Amino acid sequence: MEPRPATAADVGDIARITAAAYALYEPRIGRPPAPVLADHAALVAAGEAWVADAGEGPAGVLVVRPRGPALLLESVAVDPARQGEGIGRLLIGHAERLAAEAGLEAVELYTNAAMTENLTLYPRLGYTETGRGREQGYDRVYFRKAVAAAGR
Repeated sequence: MEPRPATAADVGDIARITAAAYALYEPRIGRPPAPVLADHAALVAAGEAWVADAGEGPAGVLVVRPRGPALLLESVAVDPARQGEGIGRLLIGHAERLAAEAGLEAVELYTNAAMTENLTLYPRLGYTETGRGREQGYDRVYFRKAVAAAGR
């Protein structure tokens, strides 16, 4: 299952998967997580959304955009019915490949401090915590992973 750029036809699935994947965090945070509130159609139109298609439709969503010398991994979400199949890691790996192919230095991301599972997951995937702060009303933890540019 190779991630592909999302199309306008995927917007409904992207919204559904994102809302379902982040639903368990809303009670912890006290409001919907930022990816749930995103303008999914605009992300698709900007070429920032990717989907992992599982044959019967999207099973996971990745949102990325260049930010300076890094690729910002804005969101990764997997349909709860498909979690545990490696789709999230596949999408994160895809972000890392995109960064390397673009000649960028790193992938940067943030997670909400209340998403405690992510605070142990990202270091296991080679990401280093770079800071914490409050942004847009969310308590965020920032991570970074250097990538080798393709062809070097």
